[in-house]
Amino acid sequence: MTTLDITRTNDAIDRLMDVTANPRHRFLLTAYHRHRYLEIGGRYEEIFAPEMTVETPVYHFNYAGISARLEGQEQVKGLYDMWAQTHQSIFYVEEEQIAVADNFIASIATARQQMLGQALIANGVEVDEPDAYYLYTARTQMIWPYDDRGRMIGEDVWETDADQAEIVKLDAADVLTTQEAARLLAPFIKPLPDFDEYVLGASASGAV
Repeated sequence: MTTLDITRTNDAIDRLMDVTANPRHRFLLTAYHRHRYLEIGGRYEEIFAPEMTVETPVYHFNYAGISARLEGQEQVKGLYDMWAQTHQSIFYVEEEQIAVADNFIASIATARQQMLGQALIANGVEVDEPDAYYLYTARTQMIWPYDDRGRMIGEDVWETDADQAEIVKLDAADVLTTQEAARLLAPFIKPLPDFDEYVLGASASGAV
């Protein structure tokens, strides 16, 4: 199979940052970039810093056989923790297009998630080996809403054509651990700037 590079997952965000001048939009893109790499690397606790995420986030999923609504940090952290412990936090994103507005980011992409066979089976997806890892590839759409201080309110994630998903069993050598992902992504995880200084300060100075 084609070698996938976890460090290229946020390439579309970087490209959009290069042509985005609006300070608020840049702040949201920085938060989006940071969130995705923290999640993939299993550092999910950092996502829930009060300057990044609201107190009661709400997630909606319709993806890989999952149809769920998660409300509150406890439920969302439970999902992230399970993914991190089982090396299912590994995502690769390709052919992504991103749009940013004052209170949301939208994404259309081909997403690939490393998933355990038993998880897929539990979600009603047929695979042969419960203990093997698979790469689940699907065309996805996402909207992430943000509040007026640039804090993520939640995620809406859906798979547009579930019947066209590709599921490929991974060789053991191709399985990436959460710990290895964290090591590879650490140099790319940027600190979140201070909202008041970065956004409000820029507005006060007349920057656009």
